[in-house]
Amino acid sequence: MISNRYDFVMLYDVENGNPNGDPDAGNTPRIDAETGYGYVTDVCIKRKIRNYVEIVKGGEAGFNILIKADKALNTKFKATYDKLGYPEIKDTKKKTPKEVENEKLARQFMMKNYYDVRVFGAVMSTGKTPCGIVRGPVQINFSRSLSPINIQDVTITRQGRTKEDDMAGNTTEIGKKSIIPYALYRAEGYVSAALANKTTDLTEDDLDLLWTAIINMFEEDHSAARGKMCMRKLIVFKHENVLGNSPSHILFDKIKIQENTPVPRKYSDYTVTIDYSMPEGVEIIEKL
Repeated sequence: MISNRYDFVMLYDVENGNPNGDPDAGNTPRIDAETGYGYVTDVCIKRKIRNYVEIVKGGEAGFNILIKADKALNTKFKATYDKLGYPEIKDTKKKTPKEVENEKLARQFMMKNYYDVRVFGAVMSTGKTPCGIVRGPVQINFSRSLSPINIQDVTITRQGRTKEDDMAGNTTEIGKKSIIPYALYRAEGYVSAALANKTTDLTEDDLDLLWTAIINMFEEDHSAARGKMCMRKLIVFKHENVLGNSPSHILFDKIKIQENTPVPRKYSDYTVTIDYSMPEGVEIIEKL
């Protein structure tokens, strides 16, 4: 169990890369068409957290990762039923009391054994071996850039040809990369102690791992496509009780970012100011 509610703010930047491609726009960086500000989805950030946890905790009991591209989810749910000795549900629309109880116990098993289910929750109610639905106590908003972004399409060439027929000619194959020269992003998140204690049994150790994963998630995720990505700040607001001592938006407003140049190209082109005067019962912790 955890005894404190938490809110947190992440600041991270990208240099000459694409932090989160948009499949609906040719995988170019995501952008708000009305304002020109960039954004990164919560799913993207949670993927990096999952990947980091799997790297550092892979194989340890209780730290499996459910959402990843290895097996179909229904296959994993069936494996859970097989391990627990439960039969498949005959009619998912008319479950017997025993089948309902089995699904509840399977959900508890998934929360105990899968870190990302304890943290972010999961929809596991599909197929004939459902494991229920878990609402995660940790939620992360979309990230938003602090300034409008400038997407540049960079033409690239390669010597490796795709088809044998192409080897006869001297034509160079040409491709394209869409990058942002520089952008600083801000994301905000929440940890509900009340929900954690009621549903997933999230622990303080789980939270410590979450903070470590956020700080280091870009360090194990480097690629030419994403460019140089760095976590710059992780600021945590710790409430002295389970339900919290202040609305989260008041705490988030304590962090101000000022743009010092019309065209920012590095982190030092911004000034981050923190108001350390906290509401009663709230402690501010700079993790990074």
